[in-house]
Amino acid sequence: MRMNLKTGLFTILLSLLSVSVTIAQTKDTTEIHEISGVDIVANRINRLAINPLSAKNLPSVNNSIEALIKTLPGVNSNNELSSQYSVRGGNFDENLVYVNDVEIFRPFLIRSGEQEGLSFINPDLVSTVQFSAGGFDAKYGDKMASVLDIRYKRPNTFAGSVSLDLLGASAHLEGASKNQKWKGLIGVRQKSNQYLLGTLETKGDYRPSFTDVQAYVFHTLNPRWELDFLGNISLNKYQLIPSSRHTRFGTVSNPMGLYIYFEGQEIDRFNSVFGAFSATYRPHVNLQHRLTISGFQSVEREFFDILGAYILSETSADPGSDEFGDPRTLMGVGTYLNHARNELNAIIYNLSYQGRFLTSKMYWLWGAKFQREDILDHLNEWKMVDSMGYTLPNPQTLPENFGFPNPSRPPLLQNVFKSEHHLISNRYQAFLQNNMEVSSELALVMGVRVAYWDFNKEFLVSPRASLTYAPTNLTDWTFRFATGVYYQPPFYRELRDLDGNLNPQIKSQRSIHFVGGADYYLKLWGRPFKLTSEAYYKALSNLIPYEIDNVRVRYLAKNIGKGYATGVDFRLAGEVVKGAESWASLSIMSTKESIDGGPYVPRPTDQRLNFNLFFQDYLRMNSNFKAHLNLVFGTGLPYGSPYALKHLETLQRRGEFRLPAYRRVDLGLSYHVKAFRLGELWLSAEIFNLFDMNNTISYLWISDFNNQQYAVANYLTSRRLNFKISANF
Repeated sequence: MRMNLKTGLFTILLSLLSVSVTIAQTKDTTEIHEISGVDIVANRINRLAINPLSAKNLPSVNNSIEALIKTLPGVNSNNELSSQYSVRGGNFDENLVYVNDVEIFRPFLIRSGEQEGLSFINPDLVSTVQFSAGGFDAKYGDKMASVLDIRYKRPNTFAGSVSLDLLGASAHLEGASKNQKWKGLIGVRQKSNQYLLGTLETKGDYRPSFTDVQAYVFHTLNPRWELDFLGNISLNKYQLIPSSRHTRFGTVSNPMGLYIYFEGQEIDRFNSVFGAFSATYRPHVNLQHRLTISGFQSVEREFFDILGAYILSETSADPGSDEFGDPRTLMGVGTYLNHARNELNAIIYNLSYQGRFLTSKMYWLWGAKFQREDILDHLNEWKMVDSMGYTLPNPQTLPENFGFPNPSRPPLLQNVFKSEHHLISNRYQAFLQNNMEVSSELALVMGVRVAYWDFNKEFLVSPRASLTYAPTNLTDWTFRFATGVYYQPPFYRELRDLDGNLNPQIKSQRSIHFVGGADYYLKLWGRPFKLTSEAYYKALSNLIPYEIDNVRVRYLAKNIGKGYATGVDFRLAGEVVKGAESWASLSIMSTKESIDGGPYVPRPTDQRLNFNLFFQDYLRMNSNFKAHLNLVFGTGLPYGSPYALKHLETLQRRGEFRLPAYRRVDLGLSYHVKAFRLGELWLSAEIFNLFDMNNTISYLWISDFNNQQYAVANYLTSRRLNFKISANF
């Protein structure tokens, strides 16, 4: 069965557009004035406002808003190729992302940062960015870690931009009609990280291509009615024809080498279409109703047949010898074949309503949402390993064969995942929230969410509250506290176990947040700075154990875990030089879990310490010459055997080994040409991974003649020089 996106998504959107336009054509001469700053109380509590223009200055492989988010306290990422991030011990699936109040979804099958391409958020179109690392309001959905709230521009005049570099190109246009009733944006992006992937140890023909087109149109019908539409088409293709790999590892006294020669190829496609239409009605200056219908379809295909023949050997350890690094003693030979024919087609529809009412002391919000998910999944993946002529594991050597050959039993395969599912389910959600100014010093936000999913028949209630205190006798200080219950109803990835079966008994994971923090405003070098600090504790229950391989999260599909996450975050931000904001972030964290009653062990996201510095400067004699530095240091994450999820005793020993620390420095140099005739022009040079650090993202497991396994590091990208030209008009 295949679903038709055109008849499914756009028919509904066009139908609603027709009905809403008809209703809105009624004449109304009442003058409505939108109150600026109506969300002031909410903005003071547990959300960090970020200048989206900083994303253009941040030297990063991914020129994205997410790259900017990764520089914030509590946010960790050990993969520059990916836009995914972990927040305070949560994984990638535990983060909410909204654009114009509409939840954004990411592809299901992507397993590596090389495949990921562009994120949904187009930084050229962004107006405001707000981020919360915990203790967020009830108006936001049901995830356990964080929320990123994006607003796109509503332009008043014609403008645009063009950017071109060695990794791709982007352009956007924005404008408004003379009467300001029509406003719109359109952005086009194309990216190919082929230039970066050439630094990986696996050599071959990389052919990635990522393209998206995004538009936002806003129309004021009359003082009471407004309509807007947000649409996105994303076409992503990743093709790899590997040829060889040579990796040196081991110790100084016992160096080793792995040589692999490949045949075959991988061809992946991740295409998606998204559309959201909203109608906003304001019958009174203080009252607003907003109805939104949205649809998302992801059509994903993951096909590969890759044969690898490997040689594992000890190498020469004498650095003064001409044979240094050459193979010396053969330790293992073999071949392996990775095969996959995975296809997934998902359509997600949403119908939501949100209301707002403002009084002199209170700001009420309420809403309801219906979500229908239609997912068709075909999974067929396996791996065959052959060593010295024997397929491993070999059924002829199993105890039941008494060591004698059994021709009736074929060779066994490893990592076999084979299933086909068509899942249709419905989710229902509602919330009520009150933002109240108790006094000139005290602000209180209280709310509750309810949710129901007809797949597992689970009903959830999530109360949340936060408090902000700004004492008048301590004008440089603001204090806040937040708490709440945050459920995470399982999505399709959490439902599917290691054998490809769906667990209908799965329940929502739960996190209870306790967050306390303070903001201190101070002056350094005669300029204002802000020091933000937060301490938090999250009590976790009903956990579904998982492992992370690159950016793929693989779940056990059983609620057999409980745990906690606790830590402190600090951020110092201000203008070290006038007109150029810089900041430093420091996070110290511990997150552990007990699996099936076992001892507490580190969770896969247990990054104990993370430090990030984003620094901007310019020449004193000519401020048009600027430098931008992004420095990241994060301690290593725990890892274990690739078969850990199938063996609870192995999971319960997690933390015995950790990846090396993630260390990276990216430097950007730019020159601003103000005299550009049509606008402004920037010429930039970026040095990615300035000190050419080898950062490990995962391990390849190889066996020698004695069936002893060796973990061979898979490294991320090396140093690369990038040139960029961009213009605004």
